[in-house]
Amino acid sequence: MNIKFTNAKILKTDMETHSFAIEEGQLWVKGNAIAYIGDGNDSAAKTAEEGVTWDAVRDCEGNLLMPGFKNAHTHTAMTFLRSFADDLPLQDWLYKQVFPREGQLVEDDIYWLDILGIMEYLTSGITSNFDMYFFPPKNAKASVDAGFRTVQTSGLNNFGGSCEIVEENYNIVNEMSDLTSFIIGFHAEYTTSMELMEGIAKLCQKYKSPMFMHNSETELEVKECIERWGKTPTELTDSLGMYEYGGGGYHCVWMQDQDFEIFKKRGLYAVTNPGSNTKLASGIAPITRYLKEGIHLAIGTDGPASNNCLDMFREMFLMTGLAKLREMDAATVPAEEVLFAATAGGAHAMSLFDCDSLAVGKKADIVLLDLMQPNMQPENNIVKNIVYSGSKQNVKMTMVNGKVLYENGSFDIGFDPKEIYAKANAIIGRMK
Repeated sequence: MNIKFTNAKILKTDMETHSFAIEEGQLWVKGNAIAYIGDGNDSAAKTAEEGVTWDAVRDCEGNLLMPGFKNAHTHTAMTFLRSFADDLPLQDWLYKQVFPREGQLVEDDIYWLDILGIMEYLTSGITSNFDMYFFPPKNAKASVDAGFRTVQTSGLNNFGGSCEIVEENYNIVNEMSDLTSFIIGFHAEYTTSMELMEGIAKLCQKYKSPMFMHNSETELEVKECIERWGKTPTELTDSLGMYEYGGGGYHCVWMQDQDFEIFKKRGLYAVTNPGSNTKLASGIAPITRYLKEGIHLAIGTDGPASNNCLDMFREMFLMTGLAKLREMDAATVPAEEVLFAATAGGAHAMSLFDCDSLAVGKKADIVLLDLMQPNMQPENNIVKNIVYSGSKQNVKMTMVNGKVLYENGSFDIGFDPKEIYAKANAIIGRMK
């Protein structure tokens, strides 16, 4: 569709300074990309020049168009375990509650549970996610059918799968649609044999792929890795040649000096998950040090079984709030860096370089935020309002690839929400 947005505030991103500016005017979407941003004074001439016929003209009424949030680490289909095994330490939660029930999932379950997660993403202004879960082709099909953009990585570990299956999924998902892509990865050092990790390293080198995994999420994880290999998880995976083409880690809470050096040298991304790390008492990531050392940052919700919601507004507030508390410094981790991590930072971690900002030629992955609500007034600083006082209630519209998938509380993804809710309840209801 060709859609003209008028009377809008438009959030522009400065990639060099990680800062933002507000431009007032119009934004045009032509097909799946942004075709124009400007004050609209040359609108008639530009329309004639490009021969555009508008399918819709939308008055934004002074509200804010901004790039969609990028959920840079999640396990979407874990929606079935939301609020099922709470108030447990990570190891008990994972081994005694999560793994036994994940073993009962079948491929069709993943499809429906992903649709439920996608619906929640859209209500939070999330236009793409970086997913790690079972049956990647089913995950990809759910995204394609709903019109959502997803990047996947492998959750390979000792409990199932093989490097051959990872390679097969890599090729299937990357060829399925322009809405789906796959990056090489594995679950974590503490769940994965050396043989499998070496196989993953070879795949990274064969396909020139970045590599992502759960990294240094808990203090115990790092301690036991050093006992096994004499190296931290970051040192070990780097020594295996996994980062020749970049990548990064999820959580990255318990990092040591040498880990920061490797992240800097390799240009890796630290994907912080403050909601999950808080709820599981895993610790507070050293965000201030990442920023000081120029290490790339992105934000993820983690899965809905450990968070328990897929809400980027909550993650943004926790990212800066917990960092301030950790450092006892109210000035650390400013709102601009947080918003950059939630949008452009996540896009770059996911190799979605054409989805990182609102600019001509970029993909039309756009969110309309309602500024005409009490929590967003007065407009002293819109960026700070988004990070410190914004919430899902402000998301009026979420567009992915030029199509409006969510608007004013309603979904246009080809599914009846009640059907999706019934499917999710039936899946968990049959498990022991």
